[in-house]
Amino acid sequence: MRRAVAAAALALGLLLSACAAVAPATPDAGHAAPPSTSTTATPAPRPLFTSTPTPTPISTAAADPLADLTLAQRVGQLFMVGTPVERASRTTLRAVRDRHVGNVFLHGRSEDGADAVAGVVRRFTDLVGPDTTGGLPLWVATDQEGGQVQVLRGRGFSDMPFAIRQADADDRALEKQAHRWGAQLRRAGVTMNLAPVADIVTSRKTRFDNAPIGAYGRQYGYDERTVDEKAGAFARGMRAAGILPTFKHFPGLGRVTDNTDTTRHVTDTVVRPGSPDVDVYHDLTGAGPSVVMVSSAVYERIDPRRPAMFSKVVVEDVLRGDVGFDGVVMTDDVSAARAVAGVAPGRRAVAAISAGVDLVLVSADPAVLPEMYDAVLKRAKTDPAFAERVDEAARRIVEAKSGD
Repeated sequence: MRRAVAAAALALGLLLSACAAVAPATPDAGHAAPPSTSTTATPAPRPLFTSTPTPTPISTAAADPLADLTLAQRVGQLFMVGTPVERASRTTLRAVRDRHVGNVFLHGRSEDGADAVAGVVRRFTDLVGPDTTGGLPLWVATDQEGGQVQVLRGRGFSDMPFAIRQADADDRALEKQAHRWGAQLRRAGVTMNLAPVADIVTSRKTRFDNAPIGAYGRQYGYDERTVDEKAGAFARGMRAAGILPTFKHFPGLGRVTDNTDTTRHVTDTVVRPGSPDVDVYHDLTGAGPSVVMVSSAVYERIDPRRPAMFSKVVVEDVLRGDVGFDGVVMTDDVSAARAVAGVAPGRRAVAAISAGVDLVLVSADPAVLPEMYDAVLKRAKTDPAFAERVDEAARRIVEAKSGD
């Protein structure tokens, strides 16, 4: 795959921080210490002909990263659950402890600084073990875009400008700034940033008509080339700091007028599979490891029947097929967004995973996690095809965490 080399580059930074929060890696079982020798021992006679040596057994765990995970733990890897950034939610702590959830999202706003955030993160990373996450490290994520969408502030965090103002810097300068911002996140225990925004807002004159992106200055520009360059520079800086970037919101929220967080039936009538809004993901995701977040809007010219995050056409045909993305795909929030309020929580999770999504974001309201998790686990126990989809998603997440 085209990201095989890039994946190795992320291993240098990203999951060093995640793994360091749990435990040092165990030695490779295939590299045993050499046997001791004695000068008095009589050497065995050498055979005249060397037969084919007996192969060293390969551990099942090495061959399959899911081998040591129960089905319940595999399902847990498919969820990212929110907690208030100021404290460790008991609901979310229980999700990690009792339902094996493998990923946590810090939501809200905090001025408490990096040390306070690190203390909250430790409450969750301390739960990692063989009985909870199967020993796998947590992804700890937040929204650190800049401007009004900056969760973490205070001592240890720089004030980040709006994305549209970040774009005033040349690419190299923006990459260096993003590296500094990423290093601040990493020191606080964060390993994934749900940024940068890759949505293309089409006009400066009408930007404020675009409620979710343009109205808040979250866009890097008004054309594919600019967004590719600036969002790409931001992502490179994050990767260099050991933070996994997330491009959002595929296949684009730059042309809609309503916000999916607050409005139902948000529909895009313009974006097609070959639109710039989609094409920009070719280069962005091809440049290095990343996650892609799929929006909850409906795209009439791609799949008019269902929201993007529930659409195989969007996820499998366009993102996996046309764009060629082979990394982790996640939903936008499915816990409290108005765009999915008409679908029962359990059905939201099952529908997203069935469509090809790997990671379900339950950020704003962790109270719905048990219903979602239980629905996915039940379906996996009774539907072999769905169980295979769960394994595929879990394997993709586990391999991304390990840098494979």
